[in-house]
Amino acid sequence: MKRTQVVIIGAGPAGLLLGHLLHRYGIDSVIIENRTEQYVVERVRAGVLEQHVVDLMTQTGVGERLRREGLRHGGVWLAFGGTRRRIDFEELTGKAITVYGQNEVVRDLIDARRATGRPLLFGVSDVVVAAVDSEAPRVRYVLDGEEHEWVCDFVAGCDGFHGICRPSIPEAVLTGYDKVYPFAWLGILAQAAPSSEELVYSLTDRGFALFSMRSPAVTRLYLQCRPDEAIEDWPDERIWEELQARLGTRDGWKPNEGPIFQKGITPMRSFVAEPMRYGRLFLAGDAAHIVPPTGAKGLNLAAADVRVLAEAVARFYRTGTEAGLDAYSDTCLSRVWKAQRFSWWMTSMLHFGAPYDGFDYRRQVAEMDYVTSSRAAMATLAENYVGLPIDIPPP
Repeated sequence: MKRTQVVIIGAGPAGLLLGHLLHRYGIDSVIIENRTEQYVVERVRAGVLEQHVVDLMTQTGVGERLRREGLRHGGVWLAFGGTRRRIDFEELTGKAITVYGQNEVVRDLIDARRATGRPLLFGVSDVVVAAVDSEAPRVRYVLDGEEHEWVCDFVAGCDGFHGICRPSIPEAVLTGYDKVYPFAWLGILAQAAPSSEELVYSLTDRGFALFSMRSPAVTRLYLQCRPDEAIEDWPDERIWEELQARLGTRDGWKPNEGPIFQKGITPMRSFVAEPMRYGRLFLAGDAAHIVPPTGAKGLNLAAADVRVLAEAVARFYRTGTEAGLDAYSDTCLSRVWKAQRFSWWMTSMLHFGAPYDGFDYRRQVAEMDYVTSSRAAMATLAENYVGLPIDIPPP
């Protein structure tokens, strides 16, 4: 049996960033992950960072490559009726977003963790969390055929929606709020130079489409499809035909085409677990909440969670007070529900359901027209997209 201050379960962005922040506070931690390092690094997910995440990474010494390779966007385009209209984030809020893949964030944080010499363990199995309602929680796991056990002060459940931490909380304590959308996203990565310097969200009567990018040479594109569709039913030719039909505008703009080297279908759902704390176990990131990707909030919410948690844990060791720990769940959930509202709103505005509903589609067009012509409406979208403030409880 070994002793540490915090055991972090999950080596995705939430777990790695939490470990990084705790290290900077001088707090010891162990990070364990059931997947291989290669899987974690190569898993393609979110690619839009809010301003607060960019600032946090820069301030804590893991932003050098982000600053060099990230693509800063001062606005976003909304397309409908064959036209594109731009919402200027910087003019409306003074902030921007940065396109930088989640797997790149993970690479940077793994490198930073390795430099500290603190434990980062991949490929563990049979993870068990015990005694989290005491002052000495325990975490057991198997690594390379050997059983290990850590005693700690706190456990951070950063192990995703399908992890073991949330189910470790008694059912009588936990309430889950779930919404499954009748849409999915077919996402591709293509070896093609982006034809726009900023994201393009498009509403059409054929369904939603999104133009994004990962680098000056790689385009990231999405199509709305049914959740029950098989990727085999979408050959490259069909994908490009549908993307051109949904994204092309009357001024001649359209996405550049190139070889598709990755594609997959992702169902869309919203989920929130309340509370995000039970005893000395704290949930963060996807373990506590899932958002549809339309609002680009998943990774950003995870970063906000662990920023609040790291500060609360540091305050505990610095002053002995548990006030920050006690406020953790309510503090995070306030921001989470605002992000859920924004993500739901973006999804409902942009995704067109089947069968065709002429009234609903015209209502969506009217909403897009309003959102792109009213300064107040544009400001509302902009301030939510670039990221709402993080309210860390005072000492």
